[in-house]
Amino acid sequence: MTPFSYTRASSPEDAIALAALDGHRLLGGGTNLVDLMRKGVEHPAALVDVTGLSSDIRETAQGGLLIGAAVRNSALAAHPLVRTRYPLLSRAILAGASAQIRNMATVAGNILQRSRCAYFNDAAGSRCNKRAPGSGCDARGGFNRYHAIIGGSPSCISAHPSDMAVALAALDAVVHLAGPQGGRSVPLLDFYLLPGDMPQIETVMAPGEIITAIELPPLPVAARSAYRKVRDRASYAFALVSVAACASVQDGVLTDVRLAFGGIAPKPWRALRAEQALLGGPVSAEAVAAAIDLDLQGAEPLPGNAFKLELARRTAFAVLADLTGETA
Repeated sequence: MTPFSYTRASSPEDAIALAALDGHRLLGGGTNLVDLMRKGVEHPAALVDVTGLSSDIRETAQGGLLIGAAVRNSALAAHPLVRTRYPLLSRAILAGASAQIRNMATVAGNILQRSRCAYFNDAAGSRCNKRAPGSGCDARGGFNRYHAIIGGSPSCISAHPSDMAVALAALDAVVHLAGPQGGRSVPLLDFYLLPGDMPQIETVMAPGEIITAIELPPLPVAARSAYRKVRDRASYAFALVSVAACASVQDGVLTDVRLAFGGIAPKPWRALRAEQALLGGPVSAEAVAAAIDLDLQGAEPLPGNAFKLELARRTAFAVLADLTGETA
């Protein structure tokens, strides 16, 4: 491992100043960054510990929630307002990792975690444009069962690993940033970038910017919500397909619906076209499949992950059927 220095940020301003320095990386729980350092993927010159900053959860004046960037995943999942108003978020966090990791990982670290692609993590023997721009993508011709079927590019087909971020996408979460130029707020749906020909640039964060908080709007429909994760084993594994959904039904038809997918794209994939198509109609396997296909029109599956198309349709229907009381 490359030698590095360690310091604790004493304030957001201190963290911003240190984050702008070359070779400095912010450290939350370290559950992703430290792993990448051990594998030789990341080589920071200095780690800036930000776990002492913004670690509270409070209700906003509008009735939503403001979640500090350093809140531990376990604390967020267990918070009474999260469990009652946004249960899909609690369930996504619980599905995402073991209790030990949840107790360490922070909210900002979770949504900023990097790819779990085996080729990205193999610094010694694999080509990866995300890790080494211009080197190639071994996943395209290799083992790609866990990779994206939509939103990828010739340069990268890595799927986004976060469960929490999928739930946040369904909830219209907003990411609050602070940096040398001041503060700004970015909808989570716009926070992540698709790989294009520059997969190493994963978010809209500018140099020196830090995440200060995640805001959830008041969203009554979210009280009836769920998160389902389909994976190869029941223990903690990354999603083949996951679905975050909120739904309300009246007289047999959907009056409100929100859908987001994980495991199928380089970022959390909000199914906006499907939501619009489903509104005012019944929850049936045929209707859900047709609606989901609107959002999967640009899909380019590979032989190893083409099954995700049908798995996405079936999982979305199963979740919506459970939420609305329909028969699967």
